Amino acid sequence: MNNPIPKVGFVSLGCPKATVDSEHILTRLRAEGYIISDTYKDADLVVVNTCGFIDSAVEESLDAIGEALAENGKVIVTGCLGAKGDVVKQAHPKVLAVTGPHATDEVMEAVHQHLPKPHDPYTDLVPPQGIRLTPKHYAYLKISEGCNHRCTFCIIPSLRGDLVSRPVGDVMAEAESLANAGVRELLVISQDTSAYGVDVKYRTGFWGGRPLKTRMTELAVALGTLGVWVRLHYVYPYPHVDEVIPLMAQGKILPYLDIPFQHANQRILKLMKRPGNSDNVLARIKQWREICPELVLRSTFIVGFPGETEEEFEELLDFIEEAQLDRVGAFAYSPVEGATANDLPDHVPPEVQQERLARLMWLQEEISEEKLKRKIGKTLTVLVDEVDEEGAIARSFADAPEIDGQVYINDGQHLNVGDRVEVLITDSDTHDLWGELV
Repeated sequence: MNNPIPKVGFVSLGCPKATVDSEHILTRLRAEGYIISDTYKDADLVVVNTCGFIDSAVEESLDAIGEALAENGKVIVTGCLGAKGDVVKQAHPKVLAVTGPHATDEVMEAVHQHLPKPHDPYTDLVPPQGIRLTPKHYAYLKISEGCNHRCTFCIIPSLRGDLVSRPVGDVMAEAESLANAGVRELLVISQDTSAYGVDVKYRTGFWGGRPLKTRMTELAVALGTLGVWVRLHYVYPYPHVDEVIPLMAQGKILPYLDIPFQHANQRILKLMKRPGNSDNVLARIKQWREICPELVLRSTFIVGFPGETEEEFEELLDFIEEAQLDRVGAFAYSPVEGATANDLPDHVPPEVQQERLARLMWLQEEISEEKLKRKIGKTLTVLVDEVDEEGAIARSFADAPEIDGQVYINDGQHLNVGDRVEVLITDSDTHDLWGELV
């Protein structure tokens, strides 16, 4: 009598970097012949990949572990929450094993221990690009793990360690296999994309038999040859960021930069221990736009950081007014357990934080609405994300999935997900555009 094939349930929480970790684990499970189960009930055990960055994420992760234990009973925990000491074991002593992030081998060891692997690995069932949690037409490409900065509001180095860059040949081999599998957009992610290769002194690797430096600019050039959209995320504004702007102007990678500025006041940036100098940021933005007028800038800011005065906050508003950024995410500062900023004096009262957050978002919405209005009458190339009987939802080069705006195509019912089409923009609001096929 044949043994039934072991089934593993999988819950993936957290940021795109955690999603990539999940994809690596799922790919290994599938390669070894395990079946991935859609329900707690059918699974022989459940893996939960957690997030531990802010309090609400910790809560969500602990709830997910509790649910998996209640519904299934056999649970292995991995991810950032696993790196936070005994938090998981204290809350849920019955979990089978706990590992930190980026720990595919340790997770597989725990799975083997509690659910021995099948004798006949169906390796031919795993597509060359591995198992992915994103839709077929876009994928996250993680180029490094960890971070060398010690920003006072952040605990990521204590969760994920110092910067470790992936070999450039491995990154390119993965990117190529994704492009060959039909992925139309690669989203380059890491904790600090501009620092790629710093830890290995930008050493020369090889791709396709040719030398290639482990460095952001050279990587962007190589990715730009694959014929897919390439979007750069989490780029700190080091001087060498200037080198990728001409690549954007030449159409090699998308003219889109995600730069987490976090604030504009020098004193607050110092308290945050942020790299980069805000003094010349506006001048550089102006210069970037001269080289690449199409350039879209996305950023995130923290308001109500400990000690932030009304004048310092207003300096941030002036910066946003002048910088005219296309996309902005903002958060009221919240203490994260283990972050050194918690010990700073003069914490801003929550009601003042919320009032500042509202003022900043109101200003940015005005800027966004005005910028999108200027796109009416223009033709944009868009990538289709969804199709139903009412039309299609797509994104332009200016929009990263799940965080930016969308382009609604009223006559797009016959399109397919992953299509790249031309759309004439007919209307806009604060965040999104509407258009019809050209």
